[in-house]
Amino acid sequence: MPELPEVETVRRGLQPVMEGARFIKVEARRGDLRWPLPKDFAARLEGQTVAGLGRRAKYLLADLSSGDVLLMHLGMSGSFRVAQESGKKQRDEDSPGGYYHDRSKDAAHDHVVFHMSSGARIAFNDPRRFGSMKIVARAMLDQEPLLRALGPEPLGNAFDAAMLARACNGRKTSLKAALSDQKIVAGLGNIYVCEALHRARLSPKRKASTIASKSGAPNERADKLVDAIKAVLEDAIQAGGSSLRDHRQTSGELGLFQHNFRVYDREGERCPTPGCKGTVKRVVQTGRSSFFCPVCQR
Repeated sequence: MPELPEVETVRRGLQPVMEGARFIKVEARRGDLRWPLPKDFAARLEGQTVAGLGRRAKYLLADLSSGDVLLMHLGMSGSFRVAQESGKKQRDEDSPGGYYHDRSKDAAHDHVVFHMSSGARIAFNDPRRFGSMKIVARAMLDQEPLLRALGPEPLGNAFDAAMLARACNGRKTSLKAALSDQKIVAGLGNIYVCEALHRARLSPKRKASTIASKSGAPNERADKLVDAIKAVLEDAIQAGGSSLRDHRQTSGELGLFQHNFRVYDREGERCPTPGCKGTVKRVVQTGRSSFFCPVCQR
């Protein structure tokens, strides 16, 4: 499932053609994705202007002139494809480049299509239909069940070592499980938790409580971990996210961060930490694979 960097990459791809633009026409080609679309879905969007396009954890939020917010989730296989209404994509198909992926033949899975006043045609393509779209009144956004329990944004100013230490204080669960809990920190998933823990040289099997003192104050581990989380997310966003199976940027390009993985999906390979002679191992924690170096991650 796309994590924070992939969703942020998609947001940045959609922003130039959605922000300030009006929904001219909305095609809901089926009545449901993961959940049923509102019966008046198209009618509530058509004629509305997108005042801003934001992100909360793994969700995209289009703030509408009507006072509503269009809440969108990519699910496991969802992607947005941007083209001009004339049929010409934003990128020249005759010069695709090294990582271009043409998805135009996948139109059978274009379940929702936005025709924008910017001249863009935005198709939401989702073969497995685990994605979702929901319209929520802006005034009720804080009470929205999909958002209200989410923890802090890891790239926000409020997320620091003190906050993370307080959240982990007294927890008997593993550090990997704690960081994967969206109530503790929003937007992180299996890939970037593994990568951040390696950068911080902390084992995924370490107890979460060990990054805090008995009073809940952050220790050196908490400082290193927060720095590592922020750094790996920023690096991944810069690379366009990670494309392992389904993720594509709005232009169709693959993300490139998978080429920079240090441990994720690197079982049996030499640890990339300078001077470390360890080998990357894989263990299963709470049903998910954790990749780490048992030598330099303690």
